[in-house]
Amino acid sequence: MKQLLTVITFLSVSSLFPSLHAQSQFTGWAALFNTAKTGKKTSLLTDIQLRGTGQIAHTQTLLLRTGLQYSVTKKLGLTLGYAYVHNRRETGGLSGYLPEHRIWEQLLYNHKTGPVFVSHRIRVEQRFISKTKIENNDLKADGYGNAYRLRYFIRNIVPLTGQTSGGFPKGAFAALQNEVFINTGNKSNVNGKAFDQNRLYFAGGYRFSTAVDLEAGYMYQYVQGRSNTSAHNHIAQVAGYWRF
Repeated sequence: MKQLLTVITFLSVSSLFPSLHAQSQFTGWAALFNTAKTGKKTSLLTDIQLRGTGQIAHTQTLLLRTGLQYSVTKKLGLTLGYAYVHNRRETGGLSGYLPEHRIWEQLLYNHKTGPVFVSHRIRVEQRFISKTKIENNDLKADGYGNAYRLRYFIRNIVPLTGQTSGGFPKGAFAALQNEVFINTGNKSNVNGKAFDQNRLYFAGGYRFSTAVDLEAGYMYQYVQGRSNTSAHNHIAQVAGYWRF
């Protein structure tokens, strides 16, 4: 575990340094994350995300994701799910929206360290990414190429007001999170490398009740492209969390 965390830390920090042929853009994301209890130990997870392009000119990605989670303990959960990604692609000077389908499995572990609420998430994805072709001067899907990816996510919530000995029912908070993405199979269908991307995020928010959070923050996303290309994205994000 220590070796894994060392590798993750190295990849996260190294993403802060620019590479050759780097591109930067400013954009905005909006997200809604929902958790609905379906039984004593089961929950339905869903999230909806809209992501803009550079200068927030138009929608780059619509992501719809759902999964069934089983709570092994109060701290540990296992999830199996599906995601649909409606993504804008560009080929040969043409652009269009093409689908990606994902099957995913994850382990989620929550704990508390002092005043900080910590979440760890390990997610494995089987991706089915549209291949492209040009037909009648339009971009079309031409079958799918599969790829495999591992993601490690850590999120820390620090209550600024409202914390009690029993938890954090209401009040302002600060959030710090990071997620690293590693390609584990069929790398030729993505960027040809093991490292895919890293997302570092800072936010401030307010918990209205044990069921509702709202936050806004800044994300720095480093994406490794093919050859020596990379993208450095500066993202303003608004996110809501709903638990019922």
